Amino acid sequence: MKIILGSKSPRRKALLSELGFSFEIRIKETDESYPNNLPAEDVAEFIAMKKADALFETLLEDEILICADTTVIIDEQIVGKPKSRNHAIEILQSLSGRSHKVITGVVVQSRHKKNAFSVSTCVYFQPLSMEMIQYYIDEYKPYDKAGSYGIQEWIGSVGVKKIDGSFNNVVGLPTQELYSILKQF
Repeated sequence: MKIILGSKSPRRKALLSELGFSFEIRIKETDESYPNNLPAEDVAEFIAMKKADALFETLLEDEILICADTTVIIDEQIVGKPKSRNHAIEILQSLSGRSHKVITGVVVQSRHKKNAFSVSTCVYFQPLSMEMIQYYIDEYKPYDKAGSYGIQEWIGSVGVKKIDGSFNNVVGLPTQELYSILKQF
């Protein structure tokens, strides 16, 4: 079977490569909105499903599609990607000295089989100074990242106290769970 990654994320591409699979990238712009009454913990899987549904018609008989979405949740509210430098500062200030959840929803699908799942990881940040936050934002420009940070970058090395769960899930793809599911296809 040929693997299709339905994502333009360089982090997902790198993580899937690390699993040792050959794959092709195939993307289709997808509306990432979700119902207001959907529980925050279900949003990542809901959006991953929308991405998979948008690409399903392109799947051939010998292909497996992988789509994913990652959300950051604090106080039961989803923290999206920052809209500006000031918004990124606000988001990191809200995460400073606290814990939050990172949930990645994944859909693995062929023409005849579908498996959807979510993985949750709890991330604990130490208190972050304004100097740390501004340095990180100015040097790493995390505008394409949910929660305004990449745990694999500088801020993860100096600001994350601990995590409960999968590190790769926070990067954007729960590789252990994904590998197990791909072996079943």
